[in-house]
Amino acid sequence: MAGDAAVLVARMERHQVAVYLTAMAAGAIAGWTVPSVGPPLEHAINPVLGALLYVTFLQVPSTELLRSFRAGRFLAATLVVNFAVVPLVVAAMFLLLPADQAIRLGVLLVLLTPCVDYVIVFCGLAGGSGRRLLAATPLLLVLQMALLPLFLLLFLGPDLADVVEVGPFVQAFVVLIVIPLAAAWLTQAWAARRPAGQAVQAGASAAMVPLMAATLATVVASQVPALSGDLAGVIVVVPFYLAFLVAMPFAGLAVVRLFRLDARSGRAVVFSGATRNSLVVLPLALALPDALAVAALVVVAQTLVEVVGMVVYVRAIPRLLPARPEAPPTAEV
Repeated sequence: MAGDAAVLVARMERHQVAVYLTAMAAGAIAGWTVPSVGPPLEHAINPVLGALLYVTFLQVPSTELLRSFRAGRFLAATLVVNFAVVPLVVAAMFLLLPADQAIRLGVLLVLLTPCVDYVIVFCGLAGGSGRRLLAATPLLLVLQMALLPLFLLLFLGPDLADVVEVGPFVQAFVVLIVIPLAAAWLTQAWAARRPAGQAVQAGASAAMVPLMAATLATVVASQVPALSGDLAGVIVVVPFYLAFLVAMPFAGLAVVRLFRLDARSGRAVVFSGATRNSLVVLPLALALPDALAVAALVVVAQTLVEVVGMVVYVRAIPRLLPARPEAPPTAEV
């Protein structure tokens, strides 16, 4: 039985992209055919997402996290592309967005926050340094939660305080960052001392792909029932998401050249800049007042566009940033 489970896990890992697309399609079908599943599944988003981030953090040994702060050029490039370049790209699109405040808020929530989960999968498939990106994940999460309110205030002005509460941001930080990260480190410490801890860590790590699939299916199924009344508001943002996916590889490439990164690190920076954190910011969108409910659908629409875009990226980014085997390998700094 254990052998069969190991074979199944290995097969899912080899076909992760197909698994994720299938999970999203299954979620869409479930939400469309059985609309009553929507509200209960909304309550499941935070628990399943917290479990996913726990497993993600479990892949980052605490010593590796400390090493990531010494990878100076890579970390600096990742921060620049996400927290300087991306806001500039979003600012260029912002005035063209519909005047509807909920639509604008949804677009800002999702485009201003870098992805910390399946970006590592797609980056690895494209030959990027998923290990470095994984080690930078906790820092990216902390910074985006700290900077997102400031970005929203900058784009939307002081009226933002009338519709956005601080509470959901604090709750998201605790539930999606502090608790999963602390639990992951405690599990690592347990695994270093006890065989039972090693077994738990191995089992949790093996659950990465199923958890990601479950998260995507839950998110899509919970939001599809609400699409019927707000479809126009969702469709109108699709061209902006496509434009973002087209622009970011070239913007990321400029940053990569500025910091003189090798191909593997450069691909990781490009993927980090282009892939957004819709799963983590969705609970924030769901906590908005009813008048802004379409913001959650705008966030989910970005996921649907992005996953298809990542399939294209896996083939396109290695061509944009080809490896140079003739050059001697450089030390990771």
